[in-house]
Amino acid sequence: MLVAVISLSTGAVLAWALGPCRGKHTGEQALFRQLMPRLDFGDIILADRYHCNYFTAALLMAQGVDLVTRQHQRRITDFRRGRRLGRRDHLVDWIRPQRPAWMDAETYAAMPERLLMRETDIGGRVLVTTLNDAKSVSAKDIDALYGRRWQVEVDLRSIKAEMGMDILRTQSAPMVDKEIAVYLLAYNLVCALMVRAAAGVGVAPRSLSFKGTVQLYLAFVQQLRFAIGASVRIMTAHLLGGIGSLRLPVRPGRVEPHAIRRRPKNHQLLTVPRPVARDNIRQSREKMA
Repeated sequence: MLVAVISLSTGAVLAWALGPCRGKHTGEQALFRQLMPRLDFGDIILADRYHCNYFTAALLMAQGVDLVTRQHQRRITDFRRGRRLGRRDHLVDWIRPQRPAWMDAETYAAMPERLLMRETDIGGRVLVTTLNDAKSVSAKDIDALYGRRWQVEVDLRSIKAEMGMDILRTQSAPMVDKEIAVYLLAYNLVCALMVRAAAGVGVAPRSLSFKGTVQLYLAFVQQLRFAIGASVRIMTAHLLGGIGSLRLPVRPGRVEPHAIRRRPKNHQLLTVPRPVARDNIRQSREKMA
């Protein structure tokens, strides 16, 4: 299980936590709580509805961190209650639930008994946030901000597909941790390259192509490796200028289905080492002969 905090402006992975797939205190929320001390006062977290719960909001608010998320499907939203801010936009008190098993009694006692949360229905979805000042942050602002949460899906796809982390090759848990760390380090270095290129042409890093940046860097890497002196600066300038030209089209409200068009081939899974599988094929052929 991997949970990461990703910068909305640059796409860089700011912090991550790893845990086993099964067992206590290994779920997404448990790993995210490990990352909370890495957040700074004034940060805003965009999270999916899985993190829309009382204790996540309370812990973030205690650090001065705001939360914008989608309403959990099990929570009932009644806009007739609370203090009305606008059409289908209100402030409502969340009552502290019973102490969960993972929380000790001392931490639970320090939790506020009520949280003042803002719920707004816009664009056919109910959003929940701790940004309660309707004068400075409108419902449309919240909707526009949450709409950018799609960027994290694009970032995760880039890490898995473009960086090749969809298949891990190491076997032991310590080596898996190191392999993931190396992938994320390489990903952040590419993001840093995009930031430099974006600053040079006066655009946002998010407007540049990640895949194109990787491909262009790989085309330059051999020449950069053997370049010396002024040629390094010249080639670096050409590289950054080329990356700055890799503009993405404007795609507001972009969504993609979680499905693939290409069907997997109907082959058996390789459950033994490849040399063993080869020996089994040879033995079966000898018996047939």
